[in-house]
Amino acid sequence: MEATWLYTGEEPVKIKKFLQSLGMGHRLFNEIKKGQGEFLVDHRTVRPTTKILPNQPLTIKVEPEMADPAVEVSQEPLNIVYEDDNWLVIDKPAGVTSIPGPTVNNGTVLNRVKGYLAKQGSEDLRPHLITRLDRFTGGLLLVAKHHVASSMISQQVQQHKMLKEYTAVVSGHFDQDHGTINKPIARREGQVQRVVADDGQPALTEYWVEEQANDWARVRVRLHTGRTHQIRVHFAAIGHPLIGDHLYGGDTRKYDHQLLHASKIAFVDPFSQEKLTFTSPLPDSFNI
Repeated sequence: MEATWLYTGEEPVKIKKFLQSLGMGHRLFNEIKKGQGEFLVDHRTVRPTTKILPNQPLTIKVEPEMADPAVEVSQEPLNIVYEDDNWLVIDKPAGVTSIPGPTVNNGTVLNRVKGYLAKQGSEDLRPHLITRLDRFTGGLLLVAKHHVASSMISQQVQQHKMLKEYTAVVSGHFDQDHGTINKPIARREGQVQRVVADDGQPALTEYWVEEQANDWARVRVRLHTGRTHQIRVHFAAIGHPLIGDHLYGGDTRKYDHQLLHASKIAFVDPFSQEKLTFTSPLPDSFNI
């Protein structure tokens, strides 16, 4: 894998500081430093302590990551919204699992991406899911094609700078069109469910009511943290469980899974430094 950036600063800067400003983590930098890749300035291999001058290009070359033999190859289809050398944006249907686990070891998004990359002849066959969705939540997923992309985007993920919006249909009626839910979420040993609890991790959800009737509302939801089941837990906690959500007390008379869809994702591409935004249309099931 090879990537090049042009340094546009006004003063000389060390390679490490420049790459960190782009999002590269310490682990990847140290791997390259220890011989698992190389740094090039003006097409010449240089030491990691080298300073880059204004308007000089910096290139990194990194060996492909070893494929994970535990992840089987699947030829099942993918709905690819966007693709370049570094990223895949996938529109996942509800019912498909994101990654292999104890109950599903093939046919997941990760298996399908590995199969797709193998079919394309890619040298990197260890894709990384940057975002994940519950099995019965459909919508947009961001996949890094290689570990360099995964490292470069990790800072945006950890600092919650990646925009993730969802659409949900919930029970009940709202008196206000906009609100936030700021309640810590905890895991309990032996339970799949998460709970709102004082000893939990901070969790912040923002929402806008876009349409509602007497007993349901369609809301646009923005995550400011990324806890497991966050949207489902938070709306249940305020008395508005997602319709179809059997795990958190939602109305399941007409729907066998939660009406939740990852409808928008936006991030700054650390390779091009451009903001990329993607949206996904709602499934027909959301027209209740």
